[in-house]
Amino acid sequence: MTKLDDTLKMLKALTDAKGIAGNEREPREVMKTYIAPYADEVTTDNLGSLVAKKVGDGSGPKIMVAGHLDEVGFMITQIDDKGFLRFQTVGGWWSQVMLAQRVTIVTKNGDITGVIGSKPPHILPAEARKKPVDIKDMFIDIGASSKEEAMEWGIRPGDQVVPYFEFQVMKNEKMLLAKAWDNRIGCAIAIDVLKQLKDAKHPNIVYGVGTVQEEVGLRGAKTSANYIQPDIAFAVDVGIAGDTPGISEKEAQSKMGRGPQIILYDASTVSHKGLRDFVVEVADELSIPYQYDSIAGGGTDAGAIHVSMNGVPALSITIATRYIHSHAAMLHRDDYEHAVKLIVEVIKRLDANTVNQITFE
Repeated sequence: MTKLDDTLKMLKALTDAKGIAGNEREPREVMKTYIAPYADEVTTDNLGSLVAKKVGDGSGPKIMVAGHLDEVGFMITQIDDKGFLRFQTVGGWWSQVMLAQRVTIVTKNGDITGVIGSKPPHILPAEARKKPVDIKDMFIDIGASSKEEAMEWGIRPGDQVVPYFEFQVMKNEKMLLAKAWDNRIGCAIAIDVLKQLKDAKHPNIVYGVGTVQEEVGLRGAKTSANYIQPDIAFAVDVGIAGDTPGISEKEAQSKMGRGPQIILYDASTVSHKGLRDFVVEVADELSIPYQYDSIAGGGTDAGAIHVSMNGVPALSITIATRYIHSHAAMLHRDDYEHAVKLIVEVIKRLDANTVNQITFE
């Protein structure tokens, strides 16, 4: 087994933490533990987004670096008489990645293991076997014999259900497998940006943020942006890796290990041209690898941040990731480290005059 260095220990702690939208306390506490040593102040807004403030020049512009704390998962909605649990999705799920997967129900009495089940194919008509099972026809089996027993164990409607998967370093040690890369990798980037700025001069105030409820509508990004009132914002998140079998370059062109993705366009944001051009100039100057990408569907926290207050120049910088919104996703460590380096070097150059030029370019 690979010996975990300090960075990998942090990534494991972040991704193993359980926290769907509206239940981000555990990953927030992990992020706070790791980011507090590099911040001058750590607070939260009233929805629970974590805000870590690092002052370089107190009269300089405010720079927001936001990853989101929540992961996709499920919520218990009903317990039937036989002790099976009905649920709804929280965040986007594709039904084909769900069946027979292990989950953890987080209850007031502790964690309970379950498995997602459905009617067995052996008793279905031939035509029905050819079709994916609808999510509404799935249930969670916790091994209870009755509703009363399930409730005795602490199960209640509203309990969060989290995919079960432990952080794993692959045989190729650059490849990292975990649940919740979407978007604990963004939280990790925010932590490491403040870490690298700890003893560095920067002409601004930097906010490393872990937002809540991104997967259900970019909600914590909206409240935390109004709380901070940034002059420039970066949303750091996962993106689509187009390097698995069956994907054409036309569909998704990014490759793992080729650098962070500079998002040109997604369903929530047209990236700010002045900020995008400035980031690319810094990357080219320092030979930091990067890739362009655009995503027709989906979005990041930049979608809410850029339309807060009077408007905020914002850019999404993402990490090409395989198998997002499933139990196990994979990304490349080099992309993560290059994203941190790029954002740090950009922040070092964001003085008041530069921000003014970017804003009105």
